[in-house]
Amino acid sequence: MHPRKLSAALTNTAGSLGLAAYIYALDGTTTYTYLSYATSEFGGHRLLGLIQVVQGIIIAVGKPVIAKLADVRSRGTAYCAVLFFYVLGYTVIATAQNIQAVATGIILYAIGYTGLQLLTQIVIADITTLKWRGLVMSLNTLPFLINAFVGSIISATVIEHFGWRWGYGMFIILIPLGLSPLIATLLWSERITRRNRRSGAMQPEKGYIQSIVDTAEELDAVGLLLIGLSISLTLLPLSLAKNTTRGLNAAAMLAVFLLGISLIPIFCIWDFKWAKYPVIPYRFVRNRTVIGASLIGAFDFMAYSLTFTYLYSFVVVVKDWKLINTTYFMQTQTITLTISGILTGVYLNVFQRYKTLLIFGLVLRVIGAALMLRSRGTGGSNFELLLAQILQGLGGGIAGLCIQVSAQASVTQEDVAMVTAVVLLITEFGAAGGGAIAGAIWSSQMPDKLAEHLPFLSQVERDILFGSITAAAGKPRGDPVREGVIAAYSDVMQTMVIVATVVNVLAVFVAFIMPNWQLGNVKTAVEDESPEEDSS
Repeated sequence: MHPRKLSAALTNTAGSLGLAAYIYALDGTTTYTYLSYATSEFGGHRLLGLIQVVQGIIIAVGKPVIAKLADVRSRGTAYCAVLFFYVLGYTVIATAQNIQAVATGIILYAIGYTGLQLLTQIVIADITTLKWRGLVMSLNTLPFLINAFVGSIISATVIEHFGWRWGYGMFIILIPLGLSPLIATLLWSERITRRNRRSGAMQPEKGYIQSIVDTAEELDAVGLLLIGLSISLTLLPLSLAKNTTRGLNAAAMLAVFLLGISLIPIFCIWDFKWAKYPVIPYRFVRNRTVIGASLIGAFDFMAYSLTFTYLYSFVVVVKDWKLINTTYFMQTQTITLTISGILTGVYLNVFQRYKTLLIFGLVLRVIGAALMLRSRGTGGSNFELLLAQILQGLGGGIAGLCIQVSAQASVTQEDVAMVTAVVLLITEFGAAGGGAIAGAIWSSQMPDKLAEHLPFLSQVERDILFGSITAAAGKPRGDPVREGVIAAYSDVMQTMVIVATVVNVLAVFVAFIMPNWQLGNVKTAVEDESPEEDSS
């Protein structure tokens, strides 16, 4: 491509990425609050953890599919698929008449969400060197700072005056508006590139059936099916506990769980031995940086899901705050994560090493989670609860950027898209695992804790409190029912926070074995030099 045209394409891509990032940030800072009200309207608040587990599984499995589509077809084509599922998912949620429709819409939306997250990172990796990549990635999250306040006002206004359906429905219009310029820019650039590379020789056309077979092979459909089934069958039994009126037979749940575990070695054999285009190539398994980054991401997101899945519900019930203040509080991690991510990008650009900073960030995550043990009680300090979110956000921004850049640094340019997908795949499995454990703790402990603290209520009355945060928070502070619910919520959150703290400590240990690549003016570090083995 002519240098002037290339410069124009890069400028247009950067501007379009900025617009897409703003809409993505607005989505991320508003719609999560609506889910608690959507599930509560249908008496299914207890299913919140289960829905988020399924969403996490779809987000995880969708990443390699989108990455393969971006590599096999094009970045622009992949963005078109992302847009389709985004709009379809939110349409289903906004028009839902039962909890099943809400769950279906969340699953469809999750495909679009995971694709937008991944493709943005891939496009940034396409146009930056390692020295600048972390900073550009972090600057792409800058809209979260604006939307932390704008989004809080919007979500509180929507919930108080319009209802949660309008909150989802507005993005049916906003998402196409935000993504269309980026899609048009990428498709135009790709068309120019194909035209420049086109040779006079005609390629033989494939039959329809053969095209389907080849596409399935390139996407490693068998591998994706195996890993998706494995994770689903392993995690879902945890969240399904006590979510039905009759409960699930313990032996049947154990059988499903063991079946999911047994599919893991089958997936490994398939991908490492037989798959022509594996989801997780064996060379990634032998790459210490990829393994370390993946494990850190999985542990970090697992701990995050444990403390965050029911945090909004917890604050609504336990704290007597105005709704707008609750939504501001929920943005604390987003704000601090964005700020620390930008500062981390600057640090990586200047010092071009990441290991020491990574360890520091993960230690902050441990301290933040542990601090919630003090602040989560009925008389817990508002300042300590806020400080816990700030520390976790600061640590999360550091860790998230460091593992992404380090994994991309450790492979060749041809593998950047897939290694990004693999690290995020395993990271999202950690998030789904954390959501599953949170759901299991919630569904198994909350009924008993409600019975313990509210023995004067009937089982039917306690079931209503269990199924809806609006019912749980409907009584004023000082009322015996409200205080009993608060005590039950605090006891259950304590268990979740303890588990999250332990998981965060595991991530710190993994960080010590990570290599420390030099982040120079190259697309990947393996084309430059070997990693520095010293922990500094």
